Amino acid sequence: MSGIRALRPMSMSGKPDFIAIVGAPRCGTTSLAGFLQDHPEVCFSRVKEPHFFSRRDLRDDASDSLRQTLDEEYLGAFFPHRRDGAVLAEGSVSYLYAPEQMAPILRRWPDARFVIAVRDPMEMIPSLHQRLLYTGDETVADLERAWALIPERRRGRAIPRSCIDPRLLQYQEVGRLGAYVEAFFQAVGRERCFVAVFDDLAADPADLYARLLEFLGLAPQPRSDFAPRRVSRSYRLGWLQRLLKRPPAAVRGARAGDSDRLLTKAQSGPAPLRNLFAVRKQLLRWNQAPPPQRALPPALRAEIREALSGDVAHLSAVIGRDLGHWLAAAPAARRAEPALAGRLARDTRPRAATAATVAPQAQGWR
Repeated sequence: MSGIRALRPMSMSGKPDFIAIVGAPRCGTTSLAGFLQDHPEVCFSRVKEPHFFSRRDLRDDASDSLRQTLDEEYLGAFFPHRRDGAVLAEGSVSYLYAPEQMAPILRRWPDARFVIAVRDPMEMIPSLHQRLLYTGDETVADLERAWALIPERRRGRAIPRSCIDPRLLQYQEVGRLGAYVEAFFQAVGRERCFVAVFDDLAADPADLYARLLEFLGLAPQPRSDFAPRRVSRSYRLGWLQRLLKRPPAAVRGARAGDSDRLLTKAQSGPAPLRNLFAVRKQLLRWNQAPPPQRALPPALRAEIREALSGDVAHLSAVIGRDLGHWLAAAPAARRAEPALAGRLARDTRPRAATAATVAPQAQGWR
């Protein structure tokens, strides 16, 4: 633990030239992105999650080649609306799991900053499972069965054809936030990172918003709408949902990211393309349904607790905040005292998430 404590805070002042909300998934990243999308000093990517730097390893590109690639394939595709003086921002949750591939961002935008969101894995994992069902990446509706399939899927089996990124189906690995947050600090420097704990977003979003803007060097902005974004949803027809959200590769293109590019082009493309996506949106709206109310089975809850309790303790040490209540308290007890939980969260959270840079460390899963 001494290596973690050796990370000392460093201050960053002024406005960054690039902001990335890097994950973790289902931890409030869409709400955080909404905060920045509405800020007049920020130019947010047309697709909230380009996943460009996790899908493309550009670390070995020479400077001229890197600049050309970013200008043509990244800025051209996802920031055609960029304007002089605005801070570029995006929100790809896969970046938390590919910290070593953030190096090209720092080469192009030396003053880049990163927003990391974390959440109780007992809440995060069921929410992620429900989201993957909605997007068509998951087809196993029972979380207990999906959790049991983790070893099979690690070997490349039992993966739905509609799944764009099978790594997201590794629910236990996605939930190892302590390990990945530490690796991300090591790769980019903790002084560049703001940690948003979901407890704070739920208890006092206005305070979190103010602290986020202060960390990013952005001017304070009045805001009254803090309603949650991208709440959990379900669907009526699974096959229709997968067809609309994850069309066959022949339709979306050979690469996983081509569907995002097509969506970006559709927003300002020719009328037939805009009409096609308008029909798609209407069908998605018709097919939408409230999510089923499912409680974690006691056996699965115990298994998740056993698998991730050590990592939660590690995350507590990495960010300097006690998160033991995540796995220790029963859900009913935690729901019974939300005001007290909110006050305790505000009393114990650090005022800034900063520390010194250490050497990058490669990660096998991203």
